[in-house]
Amino acid sequence: MLAAPLQCARMLPTRTSSLFLRSTVVDLAVLAGHLLLYPTGISQERPVPRPTGGPAAAGPPSSPTGPAAPDLPPLLPTEGRAHPPVLLLHGFIDNRSVFMLLRRSLHRHGWRRVEALNYSPLTCDLRKAAELLSRHVEEVCVRTGHRRVDIVGHSLGGLIARYYVQRLGGDTRVRTVITLGTPHSGTRIAPLMSAHPIVRQMRPDSEVIAELSLPAPNCRTQFVAFWSEEDQVMVPATTARIDHPDLIAYNVQVSGVGHLALPVNGTVAAGIREALASAEAAEGAADAISVA
Repeated sequence: MLAAPLQCARMLPTRTSSLFLRSTVVDLAVLAGHLLLYPTGISQERPVPRPTGGPAAAGPPSSPTGPAAPDLPPLLPTEGRAHPPVLLLHGFIDNRSVFMLLRRSLHRHGWRRVEALNYSPLTCDLRKAAELLSRHVEEVCVRTGHRRVDIVGHSLGGLIARYYVQRLGGDTRVRTVITLGTPHSGTRIAPLMSAHPIVRQMRPDSEVIAELSLPAPNCRTQFVAFWSEEDQVMVPATTARIDHPDLIAYNVQVSGVGHLALPVNGTVAAGIREALASAEAAEGAADAISVA
């Protein structure tokens, strides 16, 4: 259980008009910096190759649909002794460069396997992006020897991750999904942009949003949703909260942080690390009880 989740995030100041103005200025500064970094993240990330020559554990990761294929490599000795891989998923018309500071934070605090997935800006269907994520997760599990991963998704990326977990059976592979300013109930921002199919899928009346409101019994993945009143892309701001009776979800409100600043904010990064560590502690306690 995520006990007292992300206390540091709750320490941010309460909203005022000056705070809203300041967050807007910071968002513009983040945008300017990100435009400079954007070219560095256009290409797809090359995964870290699987180490060879080390002792193998007792067999390959089990498939979510049945026993693992015999040609899969054996588990690496990191399973159960290291943080699960963390996959980062960017937002609409963005790329992996947005996570430069978050990756550095995770690496500095002991998360060694942090990877980012680029999906094409020409993607016109959120479901297709979720299928791509599914294949990527399976590849990461095979390559690293971990049976499950954690995902951090910004904006649309969080919605893709949730669709994969909730609608494509991804809860067998994903332990925790952390979303940053994700329109879980749809956003009404920029109606003129609805000419793009994937933007229409983020509208409150879309089929995708309706699918995510359907029952999801026995979903094993834990969700942590960061949301902010100063997020001008989420309309209303509370749409970035998760409100679903079947999901294990914790909503963490932060103040003074705009939409673009969520992936680069230091307090949010600390909250993400706290959420991941809490999930591991809860998982470890559950394992101890099951073998007692």
